[in-house]
Amino acid sequence: MDDGAVALGNETSTLSVKKVGVFLAAEVTGVDLAKPLDDTLKEEILRLHAEHGVLIFPNQELSGEQLKAFGRNFGELTVHPFSSSTEDNPELIIYDQKEGNPPPPTDIWHTDETFRVAPPMGTALCSKILPDVGGNTAFCNMNAVYEGLSDKMQQFLSGLEAVHDFKPFKTLFPDTPEGIARMRKFEDMYPKATHPVVTVHPVTGKKVLFVNPQFTMYIKHMDEDESRTILDLLFRKTYIHEYQYRHRWDPNMLVFWDNRLVQHSALHDYYPKRRLMERITIKGTAPLPATDAVDSSEVRRYLSPPVMAFANRQKRQHET
Repeated sequence: MDDGAVALGNETSTLSVKKVGVFLAAEVTGVDLAKPLDDTLKEEILRLHAEHGVLIFPNQELSGEQLKAFGRNFGELTVHPFSSSTEDNPELIIYDQKEGNPPPPTDIWHTDETFRVAPPMGTALCSKILPDVGGNTAFCNMNAVYEGLSDKMQQFLSGLEAVHDFKPFKTLFPDTPEGIARMRKFEDMYPKATHPVVTVHPVTGKKVLFVNPQFTMYIKHMDEDESRTILDLLFRKTYIHEYQYRHRWDPNMLVFWDNRLVQHSALHDYYPKRRLMERITIKGTAPLPATDAVDSSEVRRYLSPPVMAFANRQKRQHET
């Protein structure tokens, strides 16, 4: 498939695929995404999406409605609860960064919206206006990161679970009674989600390291210092250049990435120059664990058991 052309039952004739990164990313040409996609083409794009993690479609002049139509080929579109979208078009996120409107904190390595029980399966981002220099997006293959871990570390992580939260977005709420009450409402809507530390990709069956520094708070059943040490070690693995692909944008380019496989980081080196992008996300399912969750007693020993584990403990003031 790589660096070749495959005949498809589509009026646009052939789909050409060229790898542009060692561990991830491929450029796809020979298709006009503004037009409806037939079932054969949809299936082929989905297969390439899972295989390469990042698909780059150059020269795609898409309106916001056409971008949404592209996403609906692969599932239901989701609404990001903290995005810069409008009330009458909530599924379309518009990033219009310029002087006076700096970029959001997307320069931290992350997988989109892992604070959800079911994070998006994929994200599509389309470029509209770009700065003269800068504004690249970096991607990292988290299967490659997992495979690069030692056998002992892989065994250690097997069956562990981590807690994810929308903590970075809590700064959007003002420190006022009204702001705090509104934040509490969203905390009820999006309670902390628990995901396997190692997942299995539902299409390829490959194991994927599924923790990220933006949304992963801690590993369950570990002391805080142990959890933080392990997570910091794992977070640093995305810094290994060999696992990355750094994408340089051109105008009217659509990039479609697999949130089940890759992390990304959008560089903010262009501000205060203008960068206008449009984005949609596609609904996913709960991440699949690579192995069954381990029993908590196998993860942590207590010198003294936690107080709240006993029904006949002394009551606290808040319980009266």
